[in-house]
Amino acid sequence: MKAKVLIAEDDHAIQRLLETNLQVAGYAVVCASDGRQALDAVQEELFDLALLDIMMPELDGFELLPYLQQKDIPVIFVSAKADVVSRVQGLRLGAEDYLVKPFDILELLVRMEKVLERRFPGKDILQYKDVCLDVNGHSVQKNGQAVDLKPLEFDLLRTFLRYPGMVLTREQLLKQVWGEDFLGETRTIDVHVAALRRKLEWQDRITTVFKVGYRLEVAP
Repeated sequence: MKAKVLIAEDDHAIQRLLETNLQVAGYAVVCASDGRQALDAVQEELFDLALLDIMMPELDGFELLPYLQQKDIPVIFVSAKADVVSRVQGLRLGAEDYLVKPFDILELLVRMEKVLERRFPGKDILQYKDVCLDVNGHSVQKNGQAVDLKPLEFDLLRTFLRYPGMVLTREQLLKQVWGEDFLGETRTIDVHVAALRRKLEWQDRITTVFKVGYRLEVAP
């Protein structure tokens, strides 16, 4: 299990979306539908991270933030308030990050990872069955033997290993691995996935989701 996350969100559809995707990504999740429920949760349980909506009943996200800071729980605001004033206020009050709805779930997961890495450094080894990826050493081994991957293949594998079981669209993978400014075609993803499958003998591990993207199957 990666970490324990509090989701404070009064929109039940968004709450369910977050809960489902975070659980697939390996997080333990507790949900609260208003600020009072969220406050009760942090007084009763320990959390590694909190995702807070701002406009909630009982206590809004800005009012709730100091209580989480007392517990040393890092906060990412996830809000429909897109104005600069709200963003600046949230960050000045001490939030680690601020993400505007609607959002890409992979972008949120990446931002969560970055916050957790800053707060709890040291997680640099990703393991999946007989494959081990050393983030800092920029190396990959399978059954203890080195696997020669090109830089983009390495970054693509790291993304799959961080989010096993999640369907990752070609657009998400391009944005995450190739960057915002990449102007090439999504076919690039297919070529690199084929190379990963061949080098790791993962033809049955990285599966194609028709017309969407790819998924690294969760190890049984």
